[in-house]
Amino acid sequence: MKDYAICGDELLQRFIRYVKVDTMSDPHALEGNHPSTAGQWDLLRMLEAELKGFGLSEVSLDDKGYLLALLPGNVDGVPTIGFMAHVDTADDVMGNGVKPHVIDSYDGRDIALNAEVTMAAANPELAKYIGETIVVTDGDTLLGGDDKAGVAEIMTAVKYLLDHPDIQHGPVEIIFTPDEETGAGMDYFPYDSLRSKACYTVDGGCRYEIETECFNAATVQVHFSGIAAHLGAARGRMVNALTMAAAFVQALPQAESPEATDGRYGYYCAQEIAGNATELDLTVYLRDFDLDNLKRRISVLEQLGKTLEGLFVGGSCTVDSKIIYYNMAGSAKEHPEVISAIYDAGKELGMPLFESIIRGGTDGARLAEKGVPCPNLFTGGHNLHSRYEWTALPAMKDSVRLVLGIIAQWTKVR
Repeated sequence: MKDYAICGDELLQRFIRYVKVDTMSDPHALEGNHPSTAGQWDLLRMLEAELKGFGLSEVSLDDKGYLLALLPGNVDGVPTIGFMAHVDTADDVMGNGVKPHVIDSYDGRDIALNAEVTMAAANPELAKYIGETIVVTDGDTLLGGDDKAGVAEIMTAVKYLLDHPDIQHGPVEIIFTPDEETGAGMDYFPYDSLRSKACYTVDGGCRYEIETECFNAATVQVHFSGIAAHLGAARGRMVNALTMAAAFVQALPQAESPEATDGRYGYYCAQEIAGNATELDLTVYLRDFDLDNLKRRISVLEQLGKTLEGLFVGGSCTVDSKIIYYNMAGSAKEHPEVISAIYDAGKELGMPLFESIIRGGTDGARLAEKGVPCPNLFTGGHNLHSRYEWTALPAMKDSVRLVLGIIAQWTKVR
C-alpha cells in the first residue's frame, strides 16, 4: 500500500468552514421536523453542492435530511463500502455561533480560551501535539468536531481519490445524517437506497482509537400525576407530583450514574424534568453493554413507579420505555473482514491502532441492526460536547489516511 500525502491546509479550511455553520440539533423540535433545526439543512446543502462540484453525478439529498452520494469504483468486482458522519452538533453547551481558534504551533502551555475560561495543559493527549496545529473553541461554545471533523475527513478522502485517479478503489458511498445527537438520526434513513456491504462511521475521538462496541440504550419517559388542592387546605388531599418525581430520582442508585461509572459499567441517568405539582414528566436514560441488564434496568423503573403509587396514595406514575439502539458488537463479530480492513490498513500505514468501547452510540449502531456492520473510526477530537473541546490537525490527517487505507484494503476483497 502506498501512503497518502494529505494537504493539511485544505483539510483544516474545510473543517473550519463546516464548524461555522449553525447545526445544533434540538430534541424538543423533532415532532414534525427532521432535521430538527434549519441550520442542519444549510450544511447538508453545502455538502451536496460540494459533492456535485467534485464531479459526482449520483448525489441525493432527501426530504428528511439524508445526503447520500456514490464515488464510482475504477476496478471491477469490489464491494461497495460506505463512510458515514453526522452534521448536527450537541446541545450540552451552546453548539451554534462557533468561533474556532486555530493554534498553528501549540507551545505546551495552558490555553486561555477567553478572559474567563482556560484549558489546562495538564492533559496527556494535549501534550502529544506540542509544536503542532490544534483547533480550540473561544470558550463560549463547543467546537463541533463531533462530528464535523468526520464530515471534513470523509470529504477530504473523496476529493483525494478524485485528484489521484491512479489509486485503485471500489465504489465508495458517502453518507451524511442529521440529528444523531438527539438519538433520532436514523429514524427515517432510506435503508432501501443503501448500497454498502459494510460501512464505517467517522465519529470517534482520539488518534488511532477504533471502536467496534457500544452501549445498548433505552429512553424511559415517566409521567407523574398528582392531586391538586389549595395549599392552605392540602392536608389529606394533595398529592404532589414534584415530590413523587423527587423520590423517584432519589431512588436511582448514585453508584450507577454516569458520573460514577466508566468502562463496561452501565447507568441510570435522570436527564430532563418538566411540569408542576399536578402533572410532571421525567426523562431517564438507561445504558448498558449487556442487553439483559438493560432490560433489567427498565424493569427496575417499572417496579419503582408501582412502589411510588403505593407510597403516594391517589397519585399515579406511568413508565414507558423505548430501546433506542443496540450494541453493534455482534454485527462486527459476524463480519471479521470489516474489522480486518481497519487493522490491516493501520499496519501498512504504521499506525498503532487500538480498540476501545463507546460509552454512547453512533448512527452505525442502527445500521448494524440492519445487518450492515459499521465500526467507528477516530476523528482526532477531544473533550467532546464541551466548551473545552479541541481537535488536532495531525490526527485529522491520519483519519483521512486511514479512510483511504481501508478503501485500498477492500480492493483485495473480490
